[in-house]
Amino acid sequence: MNYWLMKSEPSAYSVQNLEQDRKTIWDGVRNYQARNFLRKMNKNDLAFFYHSNTKIPGIVGLMRVIESDAIDPTQFDKESKYYDPKATPENPRWQTVTVEFVEIFPKMIPLTQLKTEFDGDQLLVVRKGNRLSVMPIAEEIAQQILDMAHANK
Repeated sequence: MNYWLMKSEPSAYSVQNLEQDRKTIWDGVRNYQARNFLRKMNKNDLAFFYHSNTKIPGIVGLMRVIESDAIDPTQFDKESKYYDPKATPENPRWQTVTVEFVEIFPKMIPLTQLKTEFDGDQLLVVRKGNRLSVMPIAEEIAQQILDMAHANK
């Protein structure tokens, strides 16, 4: 099993939305490096849900990959802001995953706390200038984050 961190602005899609929906396709990623990380995900991998572009950004919950190598349908939708005119159903450019809700953490782990615990080589989200919306997390770091999340109960 691999671990990941996936960002979403809570105004666009929050961990509470995922809790209500139970599962969702993680659509709209339009960065090639983030897309390549999505392509590496496998069924049952775990991903930390990170609320970004908010007053206090941070890790708020956990989700599980239930389908990998899914085709992002927004690339074909001319009404979508994620439409890609170069993508075709025969040659899609954007793959993604479907995730399911696992849990909301009792308290957010804010970015400021992550920066005190980890450096940019350990956890990409704390690296200055990193704006990726999807990134891998080493198993030992993921376990430390899980311990932090459950210590906040």
